[in-house]
Amino acid sequence: MTRLPLSPALPGRPLSGRILRAGALLAPLALLGGCGGGTPLTFDLAALPGQARAGGAARSIVVSEPVGLQPMEADRIIVREPGGSLSFLGGGQWADRLPRLIQTRVIQSLENTGRLRSVSRPSDKVPSDYQLVSEIREFDVNSGTGEAVVDLSAKLIAEGTGRVVNARVFTARVPVKKVDPQGAAAGLDAALGQVLADLVRWVNTAR
Repeated sequence: MTRLPLSPALPGRPLSGRILRAGALLAPLALLGGCGGGTPLTFDLAALPGQARAGGAARSIVVSEPVGLQPMEADRIIVREPGGSLSFLGGGQWADRLPRLIQTRVIQSLENTGRLRSVSRPSDKVPSDYQLVSEIREFDVNSGTGEAVVDLSAKLIAEGTGRVVNARVFTARVPVKKVDPQGAAAGLDAALGQVLADLVRWVNTAR
């Protein structure tokens, strides 16, 4: 595991190869090209599959990009060590900046339910009833407990009034067999899947 300074955060890097999904669908793919030592493996995160139901809420939601501490702004896989320090796991990276990747998977997961009239990004300029804002509180592998941990806080805000309609913290912990790029990415993908399932259910039922 490579310990790197966490300031400034490393920028996202362009991909030069196919990306495969995490968990059951995730497999690493070394980036083509590059010089020097081994090239990092690139991992994606999966959205929830479609489970469309009749009688949707007929609401429109705009999903903002999650915010987080500076290390979470990068495309690197983070390890939390027993003393609480953070380090970047060498040999692996996400397919995009983590906040943008999570935003995309939240949007896709909500769309896949068929319960909402529209799901969009703020840049789409689509009129909406609510805005979903969130914060990545934790998205790392705890090397002390051997768990992948995803902790996401979310708020539903009524457009126009700015009133917080509902707020909740979503947390999931999944054991990882080994703190390496493949194990960490698969564990974090599984933990995010649990968080997405709870988040989507909450968005579709919150009043």
